[in-house]
Amino acid sequence: MTFSQIFVIVVVAVPLIAVGANKLRVDIGALIIAVALGIAQVLGIGVLGPANHPADAVQAIAGLGQPVVVTLFSLFIITQGLDKTGVTRVIARRLLAIGGKSETRLIVLFTATSAVLSLVMNNLAAGALLLPSAIDASRRTGIKPSKLLIPVAYGSLLGGSATYFTTANIIASNLLLTATPPQAPLHILDFTPVGGLIAIAGIVYLALFGKRLLPDREPSAEQLVARRTGSELEDMYQLGERLWELEVLPGSQLAGKQLGKTEIGEHLGLAVAAIWRGRQAIFAPPPDQLINVGDILLTVGREERINQMAELGVRIGREQQGGYISKQGVSFIEVILAPRSRAEGQSLRELDFRKNYGFTAVALLRGRRSYRTDVGGFKLNAGDSILMVGSRDRLKGLRNNADFIVLEPDQSDQPLNKRHAGLVVSILAIAIGASIIGFPVYLATLAAAIVIVMSGVLSMDDAYHSMQWRAIFLIAGMYAVSIAMVQTGLAVLVGDAVVDLVKPFGPVGLAAGSYLLTAALTQIMGGQVTALVTVPIAISAALSMHTSPQAMAVASAIGCSASFLTPIAHPVNILMIGPGNYRFADFFRVGWVMTVITFIVLVLGMVLFWHL
Repeated sequence: MTFSQIFVIVVVAVPLIAVGANKLRVDIGALIIAVALGIAQVLGIGVLGPANHPADAVQAIAGLGQPVVVTLFSLFIITQGLDKTGVTRVIARRLLAIGGKSETRLIVLFTATSAVLSLVMNNLAAGALLLPSAIDASRRTGIKPSKLLIPVAYGSLLGGSATYFTTANIIASNLLLTATPPQAPLHILDFTPVGGLIAIAGIVYLALFGKRLLPDREPSAEQLVARRTGSELEDMYQLGERLWELEVLPGSQLAGKQLGKTEIGEHLGLAVAAIWRGRQAIFAPPPDQLINVGDILLTVGREERINQMAELGVRIGREQQGGYISKQGVSFIEVILAPRSRAEGQSLRELDFRKNYGFTAVALLRGRRSYRTDVGGFKLNAGDSILMVGSRDRLKGLRNNADFIVLEPDQSDQPLNKRHAGLVVSILAIAIGASIIGFPVYLATLAAAIVIVMSGVLSMDDAYHSMQWRAIFLIAGMYAVSIAMVQTGLAVLVGDAVVDLVKPFGPVGLAAGSYLLTAALTQIMGGQVTALVTVPIAISAALSMHTSPQAMAVASAIGCSASFLTPIAHPVNILMIGPGNYRFADFFRVGWVMTVITFIVLVLGMVLFWHL
């Protein structure tokens, strides 16, 4: 073993040991490894390129520009769009309707759903799509996110082993064409028999033992903040008691006027939360909103004030009594005065709050009493909390005001925005379809993310807020490890040793050894790079043993999906670390048995389906 190979082992092992002992964050560990390898290359040690080629130190940061990183941040934006439009909430509700509050049933459902999705889409995309749904299900049931997110990750990996459309599987098929002599590539269903059996076995394992083995971590600090739903806020502020529907009749004095010029708020202290116009809903209408005959004004205020509106030509009703307007799409926020706020002692009307920030106050909570009429005229006191309606696109300006603290509610009771949801789902479907027919996944997802932002579903601020930088830096840092293992020959050295070891056991032993070698290297190199290293070794050994090279390619490729032992083994695992508040060892505790089961089933499948 050369000095450069020993150096790589030490540089990788020391930070990972610290990460495993919870002495170091995993993303920091990855960046330390990348920097150490880059410095070594500058000093003349050939770990990222030939020795004495300091310019190759740039490979230490090459991971930031890799397709998987582009795919990852694009998926963050896409899933933010799915979450904002309500698609992920619909998925969570459907799964909860089946699984109820049973932890075991939800573990199975999320694992199986993720596996099915990954049959037709990228593993990372399947995990990213279900991540918000799992978080939503966690909030609704009280089950810790750590109980549901590893199943989502492992489900996508299990499904990925059963489909041709996993990147490592496609690479394995293409490598058969470059063998000497060239071999027939794999067909689209060649992975399904063995991979499908593995997926079923993995789901059964999590169904039987997941509840006991999955970690019971407290949610991350952000998720520990108990956020009320809009419906709960309506109850807390007793909004339902003061909700009225005012239908604008022909000849009404309101018809044809702008809302701000009706002086409903200034003279009567009423707040218009929404306007129903046929099938259209206008939430938090601005002061210049024109009122038409037939409009229904959803208004908050005392009954005696509401009754005065009859003189203006409206029909007063309470059809929504007992219901929740947040479930119809009205979006609430809570605003609290910050300590030493300059707004104390002033009213919202004096602050020109609605004009400056675009939010309408519908209720004020002072002590234990809720005020729902003439909220804009109250002099604000420390401790007051105000319930407001308005467009979430206007939140940035309000957040930047140090005089107020903004509390956003849990969006889980918001309805599906059918138009925007249909648009986002269509964009995602087109991106998946393009990937299936051969368009690069990173370009397809990046294009989809750009279209979603340009369509107005998300703002760029929303896109920036969707990023999970821990995952991005972790992948970028560990990419340098893959380069170092290939450049120093360490990967081939290990591969050749394993193949020599298992050759005496015949074709079944070669398949088993190819899987174990690939699964081991995948834990630190990632499946795509590992496939390029181990599949050619397995194919070459199969040809020398006069056995099926296609079977060995399948065994090695499935090993690339066996990323169960460490959080850094696959981007979908990395994606779950922050939301699940996982530790490094959590994946190993669940994953080592999954790896053993996958190995046993793979050997069985090779005998049953490939007749080794």
